[in-house]
Amino acid sequence: MLPSHLNGHSPLARRRPRLSAASPPATGESEEEAAAAAPLAEHDRIYFQLYSHIGIHEAMIKDRVRTDAYRSAIMHHQKFIEGKVVMDVGCGTGILSVFCARAGAKRVYAVEASEIATQAREIVMANNLHDKIVVIHGRVEDVEVDDKVDVIISEWMGYMLLYESMLPSVLFARDKWLKPGGLILPSHAMLFMAPITNSERYESSVDFWSDVYGINMSALVPHAKKFASEEPSIEIIGGENVLSWPFVVKHIDCYIFKAEELKSITTKYKVSSMMLAPIHGFGFWFEVEFNGPSDPSDNSPSVLNPLNIIHKKRRRGSDDAVLLSTAPEDEPTHWHQTIVYFPDPIEVKQDQIIEGSVTVSQSEENPRFLNIQLDCSKCKIQYRQNIGL
Repeated sequence: MLPSHLNGHSPLARRRPRLSAASPPATGESEEEAAAAAPLAEHDRIYFQLYSHIGIHEAMIKDRVRTDAYRSAIMHHQKFIEGKVVMDVGCGTGILSVFCARAGAKRVYAVEASEIATQAREIVMANNLHDKIVVIHGRVEDVEVDDKVDVIISEWMGYMLLYESMLPSVLFARDKWLKPGGLILPSHAMLFMAPITNSERYESSVDFWSDVYGINMSALVPHAKKFASEEPSIEIIGGENVLSWPFVVKHIDCYIFKAEELKSITTKYKVSSMMLAPIHGFGFWFEVEFNGPSDPSDNSPSVLNPLNIIHKKRRRGSDDAVLLSTAPEDEPTHWHQTIVYFPDPIEVKQDQIIEGSVTVSQSEENPRFLNIQLDCSKCKIQYRQNIGL
């Protein structure tokens, strides 16, 4: 969820500021506030302090693709929300909680671990919704609520879908508070990957050093290649940069998915190049769907051919579930796309098979960060990259 303008094109895994310890809780604070002050691992403390920054919330709310998708999903499921109890996990400023209250929710528990919870309470009061929305300052794993809930809503997605590792908090809330047959928004998520070509980017960051104001600085080319490929880049590419149909790295059904599955995800991919072009790396993006629970008697998307999933989503009608996409061919979002660049491009022909494996795993040092291991076999070229996001 963290917007890229806070860190340029570099991932936050190595750029996050080391913030000072949080102030001790004031006397007379509520039970929820006391829960928020419970001892935290340092990576969680820094994470929640970052979300106290208004710039992060501004960037997310100004992302109309994101915000409109959530509002549309809430109205799409309004009959299920009316008169029901909702939990908003990681509510931030409380905008999704307000949408739910205005859609007729009887009660909304807006849970937020960062200090922005104070402003969320003020927003609730300013919109005369204090009789419906209860803002709880604390981690969802630490707080208590009086009711089981009918709906869980959360904007938990990070770069490359899984960066920040907020999904386990949603799953925790699901297992502890969601009633049987309850609604989770979003309900399903898919992480995609595809080989990409981006000669303009490569030339501007690598070939640039061959002639700088008439000076041969090619001695820096190896360093430029290393810099370009040692960390993922958060940037916007277009559909014209994508060389193949996307491959589904992981499909997540939020009704049945287990947090343990996030520790390490490995899959083998095999795609066919649609054109003669150099591969400069691989792009990753995601889609989330706002749907009801899967019907066990139906064919779950997790067992369908990945291309069938993609084609089905592209054929959606107005009565189908709402879809939020960060794909290159769709309107840009604050998530952009995550690009893993090679040090050197690999030439491929049209219809040439590109295959290998990718592993996305939680960092042992900080589970909110990701390690990416990418193997790409092309003819006799073996490329392996193990980097962190």
